[in-house]
Amino acid sequence: MRYKIVSDSSSNVFTVSGAEYTTVPMKVVAEQEYVDTPELDLQGMVSDLQQFKGKSGSSCPNVQEWLDAFADADAVFCVTISKNLSGSYNAARDAVAEFLEENPGKKAYVFDSLAAGPQQAMLCDKLAQLIAEGLEFEQIVEKALDYHNHTHILFRLQSLTNLARNGRINPAVAKIAGVLGIRVIGDVKGGQITPVHKPRGDKKAIPMLVEMMKERGFYDGAILRIAHCFGQEPAQLLRDAVLAEFPNTRFVLEPTTALCSFYAEEGGLMIGFEGGYNQENNNKDF
Repeated sequence: MRYKIVSDSSSNVFTVSGAEYTTVPMKVVAEQEYVDTPELDLQGMVSDLQQFKGKSGSSCPNVQEWLDAFADADAVFCVTISKNLSGSYNAARDAVAEFLEENPGKKAYVFDSLAAGPQQAMLCDKLAQLIAEGLEFEQIVEKALDYHNHTHILFRLQSLTNLARNGRINPAVAKIAGVLGIRVIGDVKGGQITPVHKPRGDKKAIPMLVEMMKERGFYDGAILRIAHCFGQEPAQLLRDAVLAEFPNTRFVLEPTTALCSFYAEEGGLMIGFEGGYNQENNNKDF
């Protein structure tokens, strides 16, 4: 059976080791449209958006784009950004329904990551691992859902401008970011971004993030995956702080692609990691 993993591009990864994998592009829409592909000039997009004062937003893949990505696979695993942040999940569900109707005997399943970025990429990696183990389709789904229940995501942001402009966060909260070195630390509840702390500077923000990871059951030997929008310095500071307490951490550092760069903004971090049971990842709705 030919398995394929398909994610929208909010996963920040265009390849997954050991698996047939493809992305369907999200789009950032401002004075021009930026399509989230490897060919995009990301620095140019970020610079353009910092200067642009008009309306900006994002759009998700449509049903046909998802269908085209499935191609002639026998079994497809879709992994989407949170359905509470985008219409990508619903488009993927519609595409899967059409795919199964037109291809009796084939299989497909849609995972709502209830997040974006590194937590989404971690689920893709787990699917690749389970496929490589030779498990049956239904076993892969069951084990991937269980894994998802033990993953978490946190944010450390310097600007909330684009999140506020698109109704993702309260504009009053957004105004404090960037003032006097304020950082906004948040997590995800119900698939939506929720600010938790507002420390001044990374000297306070980094230890706070480590404590939040520990509260969520992070352990020595777990995966820590940090995606940054031109923020390698704070990402390395967090990496070093975690390794000081958890020296066997399996660490991945990667850049955000277009969609996550738009919302994280320059200097922002998205932090995905393995830990204890995450009650926010309620797979009963899948």
